[in-house]
Amino acid sequence: MKSLLFQFILVPFVILNFVNNVNAGITSRFVREEWPSVDIPLDHEVFAVPKGYNAPQQVHITQGNYDGNAVIISWVTFDEPGSSKVQYGKSDKNYEFSAEGKMTNYTFYKYNSGYIHHVLVDGLEYNTKYYYKTGDGDSAREFWFQTPPMIGPDVPYKFGIIGDLGQTYNSLSTLEHYMESGAQSVLFVGDLSYADRYKYNDVGIRWDSWGRFVEKSTAYQPWIWSAGNHEIEYMPYMNEVTPFKSYLHRYPTPYLASKSSSPMWYAIRRASAHIIMLSSYSPFVKYTPQWKWLEEELNRVDRKKTPWLIVLVHVPIYNSNEAHFMEGESMRAVFEEWFIHHKVDVIFAGHVHAYERSYRISNIRYNVSSGERFPVPDESAPVYITVGDGGNQEGLAGKFRDPQPDYSAFREASYGHSTLEIMNRTHAVYHWNRNDDGKKVAIDSFVLNNQYWSSNVRERKLKRHYLNGMRMIAS
Repeated sequence: MKSLLFQFILVPFVILNFVNNVNAGITSRFVREEWPSVDIPLDHEVFAVPKGYNAPQQVHITQGNYDGNAVIISWVTFDEPGSSKVQYGKSDKNYEFSAEGKMTNYTFYKYNSGYIHHVLVDGLEYNTKYYYKTGDGDSAREFWFQTPPMIGPDVPYKFGIIGDLGQTYNSLSTLEHYMESGAQSVLFVGDLSYADRYKYNDVGIRWDSWGRFVEKSTAYQPWIWSAGNHEIEYMPYMNEVTPFKSYLHRYPTPYLASKSSSPMWYAIRRASAHIIMLSSYSPFVKYTPQWKWLEEELNRVDRKKTPWLIVLVHVPIYNSNEAHFMEGESMRAVFEEWFIHHKVDVIFAGHVHAYERSYRISNIRYNVSSGERFPVPDESAPVYITVGDGGNQEGLAGKFRDPQPDYSAFREASYGHSTLEIMNRTHAVYHWNRNDDGKKVAIDSFVLNNQYWSSNVRERKLKRHYLNGMRMIAS
């Protein structure tokens, strides 16, 4: 019986070790004939201003509370402030409810923003399609969105993951391919408009064009925002030294709902997932507000209600591209042990303009004075995925480090987007889709096993087997 018990313990270990150590990583040699990495001209139809006096534009929604039965609806008007009012209802053109919000604006150099409206619509029913209207008179515009299912452990849900998008023809390819995916909301890992690549008034103008560019998706489903380095916009030569000024005015987050002190880091629960957004460009070392908040938020996670624990951050913690190599090392040193202890399932990042997926590995044994000084297989660790391949004007990061590190499972310098389809509490299906000159091509996919429930199943089976064995011995 002891021999059987040993085999029971040994076999899973051998299988897991085989998966992590024997399967060599893949560096794709695919080279596509990409469109030029230049922004689409402002007179292109994708940036068209809606017709009508003071018509709302740049409409976008995001989750409005902790559990998903609220949205924040935002838009911009230019001719005059107009009303910060949303009318909504559960049938088309039958708007039985309304909500009032707030209006803000800002200046950037000599650019004056339009009138930016943010309206919280709460108390919504789960799993319900809502129609909504913004604006007044003949210039009013109508859209719709679907609320997620009620929080629950086996609730299926499909997320899209996009990063470093910009507003090039490659960006348009990514956006259009994503919209064919059937995903229900976007996890956005930072670097939205790349407006900071411009100077003076063109910075604000390119924020406006990007808002109109993505509206065909953002007006109909929540995009869950996190910020990247291109949102910082620290530009002393224009006397603009307030970080994230444009981003924070335009893209609100429900940070107060998760007891965060800053819109730069926060958490939401949606369907069967608990999603944490971190800020790579805000202080995060010990005792800082972000550090203290994350410690508390991880302890609030209830895997029996939301079994999937997902983290978004802009700078990759593991990255084998020459671009931005080891920039995430400081955050890894601070938070990696927490990610493993709390059994985070997957961490999505952007920043590097290429795609890469890791094996489950960790480097927590290294403590400066002792321990292994390299990542090793660790079945308690998250999978790290870099999706900074949205399509911006800086182009692809085509130079990977050679040889490919043992922790890197698959990497390719192409534009694309990802989807994560949660099936139930134990597994989800992940896809990375390459933009291949107008076609969506599924390149990398795998079944992601839930860290919490998969390990619990193994532990329960082991415990049951052990107790049965003891009873047999006792008898």
